[in-house]
Amino acid sequence: MIIKSDLEACRKDLQNFIGSRIRLTSNGGRKRIIVHEGILDHCYPNVFTVRCTRQNNNTTPAVVSYSYVDVLTKAVEIAMVAGVSVSAG
Repeated sequence: MIIKSDLEACRKDLQNFIGSRIRLTSNGGRKRIIVHEGILDHCYPNVFTVRCTRQNNNTTPAVVSYSYVDVLTKAVEIAMVAGVSVSAG
């Protein structure tokens, strides 16, 4: 069972990495894996957002959001990409 303090701890942990490049892997159903890689943008009370570059070579960034519950239930796996950090803005 997930309690409120678990959600707050997850949010505080992710806030330390705002501006860092992360890779998110989630299950898309029917043996399909969805991978988003981008910059951790914001941490809101219930969700966090990641700025990703679109995969069709478009320069406009896409913003995806994930819930902390997804992270705690391991529906979404987060990996930090080493050596890359930018200022949040």
